Amino acid sequence: MGVLDVSLFGDYTAASRFEERFVALDARAVLRLAIQDLYPGRIALVSSFGADSAVLLHMVSTIDTATPVIFVDTGHLFPETLAYRDELVALLGLTNVQAFSPTPEDLAAFDPETFLWSTNPDQCCEVRKVMPLGRAVDGFDAWITGRKRFQSDTRAALPLFEAEGTRTKINPLASWSATRILSYLDAHDLPRHRLVAKNYLSIGCIPCTSPVKPGEDARAGRWRGKSKTECGIHLGVVSGGAGI
Repeated sequence: MGVLDVSLFGDYTAASRFEERFVALDARAVLRLAIQDLYPGRIALVSSFGADSAVLLHMVSTIDTATPVIFVDTGHLFPETLAYRDELVALLGLTNVQAFSPTPEDLAAFDPETFLWSTNPDQCCEVRKVMPLGRAVDGFDAWITGRKRFQSDTRAALPLFEAEGTRTKINPLASWSATRILSYLDAHDLPRHRLVAKNYLSIGCIPCTSPVKPGEDARAGRWRGKSKTECGIHLGVVSGGAGI
């Protein structure tokens, strides 16, 4: 049975079959397969341009620099993140980076004082990240994430392929360790996000991101002191108007 004999919809059966067939492939091979064979013209890489983002961005640039790269600008990002985005786009020759932001209407309705991150961080993430991403991936059959199992206990069982409604999410670096990430960055002489040197190992929005302390997992600095561990884009089917 050929690759394209498997259903390309993101249902759980298809995701499981992809997992069984392709789990032994290395990350670059998974990306090439997904971009060129499984979902040609119908897949995007979603990148935060954060601490580890250069790895996947570099791999994608060696396959097709015109691959859509989706970047959600929440309006609360570190200046260092925006600078890193511009640096990597220029260095890697990426030609199809698409930025999405919360709409003025949504901000006026739900966060007029830009303080929602403090009073209701879940809703803040919904308005500023989940809904813009929902609009961004509308029309794509699959999207690529940079999640890794080592990042936190909640990601310890992360699969290579997973279903998101009728879309498929692909996690090429799921099995990679922190050491392997650093080795790849060194091997390809890729620049680092400037905040990594200050122990920001998972970088989100300014109000909800802090440095990681020795012995903590890589995402311990996100929403410190709260039970919240995810922004919401991986907790269900993303939609441009979901949850509010």
